[in-house]
Amino acid sequence: MAPSPVSSNPIMRNVLLWSAIMSGAVLVVTGVIGVVVSGTDGLWSAVLGTVIGFLFPALTAATILFANRFFGTPNYLVIFFGVFMGVFLVKILAFIIALNIVFGLDWVVRGVLYGALMATAIGSIVVDIAVIAKMRIPAVSDVRLPGDDDPEV
Repeated sequence: MAPSPVSSNPIMRNVLLWSAIMSGAVLVVTGVIGVVVSGTDGLWSAVLGTVIGFLFPALTAATILFANRFFGTPNYLVIFFGVFMGVFLVKILAFIIALNIVFGLDWVVRGVLYGALMATAIGSIVVDIAVIAKMRIPAVSDVRLPGDDDPEV
């Protein structure tokens, strides 16, 4: 596979990978806590909180990866920010609606769901910081200077 022309693609792929791994670990821990606290309802509340906590940040990375497919087109920036901000607004509305629906369910253990959601959100921030701190990209990237294609240089 040819390397991506956009330097943020490997970062976003690593963010998705490590966020999934972190969410799996959070799911195991909060699932055990949920079972101890409230049995099966606690387990499903932990699953729901972890899934919601993983999906929303993962959508951001996936949106950036999708929008980067248009790199090199004349309207790349318009497409990138249109897609990114469109998905961002839909995510906010979906998050508010999802939490209102979820908290209305009788079997949801609010404390377990909230704990799983917060643990996943904090874990997502830690993953983002760790991935970005480990990545080595130039301060100025995705730029072609005059003469870069010149074979004589």
